[in-house]
Amino acid sequence: MFDPAALSRRGRPADNPSGEHTSMNVSPLDLRQQRFRTAMRGFDKVEVTSFLVAVADDYEQALRETDRLRQDVARMEEALSEHRNAEKNLKQTLIAAQRLADDIKANAEQEAVRIIRDAEARSAIILEKTQARLEDIQREIDGLKLKRKDVETMVESTIQTLRNTLEFVRDQEIRERDEKTVLRKVIG
Repeated sequence: MFDPAALSRRGRPADNPSGEHTSMNVSPLDLRQQRFRTAMRGFDKVEVTSFLVAVADDYEQALRETDRLRQDVARMEEALSEHRNAEKNLKQTLIAAQRLADDIKANAEQEAVRIIRDAEARSAIILEKTQARLEDIQREIDGLKLKRKDVETMVESTIQTLRNTLEFVRDQEIRERDEKTVLRKVIG
């Protein structure tokens, strides 16, 4: 049976301008099963019943559409949440990758500085050793030059001695020949 007081107690969309969902106490089945009392000079029962069936069908269709839209919104909110999580993870991954790249670059720069420092230190050591070896070789060369001079002087002295000896021997031979000649002349 129709209760007009129940309708006045329910909220209508115009009563709720925020657009929030208000529960409806009348279902499409209630509209189809609703019976009105007859009164004198009342409405045509067939027309009211037809109208209630049409309203119930439209209302049922609107409820189905609302439910479908709610499900779509729920799926979209879930997809949006997944996308937001993926975006968050991607941002975190990019930040981590950037930090890792920065760390690798800093380590590479430190390693390059260390390698250069080590190479410079080895180069300095090699240069010092080379300089010391050069000085040793120069001393050896100077020593060899002195020995050469000594040897040249000794050779020249030996040559001079040999010349003197040769001259002495020649002079001796000449004197002996002269003596032999004189002795032959005297003997002879």
